[in-house]
Amino acid sequence: MTPETTYWPKTRAKLSGLALAIFLIAYGPGITWAAAPKHTKKTPVAKTAPVAGPQYAGRADAMQFAEDLAARRDLDPAWVKDAIGKARYIPTVSRLMQPPVKAFVKNWRVYRSRFIDPVRIEAGARFWLANKDSLARAEKEYGVPAEIIVGIIGVETIYGRDTGTFRVMDALTTLAFDFPASHPRAKERSEFFKGEIEQFLTLQSRRGADPFDARGSYAGAMGMPQFMPSSWVKYAVDFDGDGNIDLWNSPADVIGSVANYFKAFGWQPGMPTYYPVSFDKSHLDMDALMAPDILPTFGVASFTAKGAVLEGAAIDHSGPLALVELLNGPDAPQYLAGTENFYVITRDNWSSYYAMAVIELGREVAARVRQ
Repeated sequence: MTPETTYWPKTRAKLSGLALAIFLIAYGPGITWAAAPKHTKKTPVAKTAPVAGPQYAGRADAMQFAEDLAARRDLDPAWVKDAIGKARYIPTVSRLMQPPVKAFVKNWRVYRSRFIDPVRIEAGARFWLANKDSLARAEKEYGVPAEIIVGIIGVETIYGRDTGTFRVMDALTTLAFDFPASHPRAKERSEFFKGEIEQFLTLQSRRGADPFDARGSYAGAMGMPQFMPSSWVKYAVDFDGDGNIDLWNSPADVIGSVANYFKAFGWQPGMPTYYPVSFDKSHLDMDALMAPDILPTFGVASFTAKGAVLEGAAIDHSGPLALVELLNGPDAPQYLAGTENFYVITRDNWSSYYAMAVIELGREVAARVRQ
């Protein structure tokens, strides 16, 4: 669950966890900790390391940050300085955060085809059948449907097939101290990644783990669900009950953590993610309907007063709605009435295209499992 992606990660190779995308990312989840983890499985190691630049030991700003972090978090100063100092600048990481040279032509059908395909559907069905008890328990405990959980994991990493090849320590440090200045939010993003270094090193210290063992996306996202360090600390759960949270090797932990993440962001059990919508052009106020973007803002009465037409169960919907637009390149766009649950999916990735890919992949996998 990486920070601020565009509409067009191919499979976020992660770089973001899957194979390096044609459409690159431009932007962006605890238990009470005690003993070190009992597991013996190691975090994935990259087969080929990205080209690395100099270490950060020679950077005065990075070393001062390390001292301050150790004091704030009551960590061993030498350990923190060693971790940050040995991190390397990765030019590829910095480059991939730069704004695109020219805007992409957004096309939902093209985007959909990259995620809703036979390979991913079959992998999802195998994952579902192998982990049906954990999915059923997560749905019962957190209220998040199994197909949404399965959809997320499939879109993120094809069920753990591609969780990323970058050393998380390198990626986070590069983005904290060398976030591209050309980015319009460079200072804000740099501060965000400094916070992620703090969370990551605190997490690794409590786990008794080497900071350089973890591999993930170019943005520092980890495991099957691609949790950033702060999200791991806040939302990851020990769903298999072994005393350790392992988002690389424990499907149960992954399933419970994704469900907990969505519950924390307000998932409402039983609520659809969207409804069909059409328009009454005689009094259509498209500008007003589109103004809030994907944030659910309109009650049914105000939504329909602006020219949106709802039918069936949508008429009785009690919460706010948003008009969601899915562009199709040169062809006519598609529209839907997004609910608060649709919006919850976008807390992972601020994109209606991403949310729809999650929803539709989960739906296709569920249909395959029922066959």
